[in-house]
Amino acid sequence: MGNSIRTTSKTTTSTLAANQAIFAIGDVVLCPSLSSEPFTLIADPYGQHALLALTHDGSYFYYDAKGYLVLTSDTETGDYKPSLFHDTPANRQAIATLYSPSTEALSHALYSNQRIVIDTTEADDKEAILLSAFDLRDTACDIDGAIGLLNDVGMLLWMIYQEKMTPSQAASMARLSHDSTDTWADLLSSRLNTINKSLAQSTFGNEAAA
Repeated sequence: MGNSIRTTSKTTTSTLAANQAIFAIGDVVLCPSLSSEPFTLIADPYGQHALLALTHDGSYFYYDAKGYLVLTSDTETGDYKPSLFHDTPANRQAIATLYSPSTEALSHALYSNQRIVIDTTEADDKEAILLSAFDLRDTACDIDGAIGLLNDVGMLLWMIYQEKMTPSQAASMARLSHDSTDTWADLLSSRLNTINKSLAQSTFGNEAAA
């Protein structure tokens, strides 16, 4: 099976190489590194490069006559392989073989409910808990909000210590801070309860009492 894959790869590469030619303004080309859609080569609209250009996502990309990418800061290519191919049926098929997933893999991805798991565990971890990305995002947002609140309270205390505000201003700000800290304490307590339900099923038990 391995030999079959290698043979296909060589044949596909040879097909692309055989169809490479000198490119010119007006040629319709394929650039698989940018898009599966064809491009029409134009001259540099700014007249700064004696190169061929194409547009993608509002930007210009430059190539020499052999289809090699040339960075805008350079006058010649630094690439080791061409990026452009003539838009022919054979090249389209070859590029689809190289860059597209197999029909079987694509069908499996589209019609199955396969779960994507991002494993951040270490090699010596003996136990792991699967947590949805949605729950992890909510937890991160709660932590970020709590950090902002602590920074604000710390700044308020520093201003009171430095006597930067009047007693009445300090009292008003303290009342507002009290209301905010109460709200965030309730929110974080609810988040902790959710985490503890998962931890309770592990060997670690609850992280803290709810």
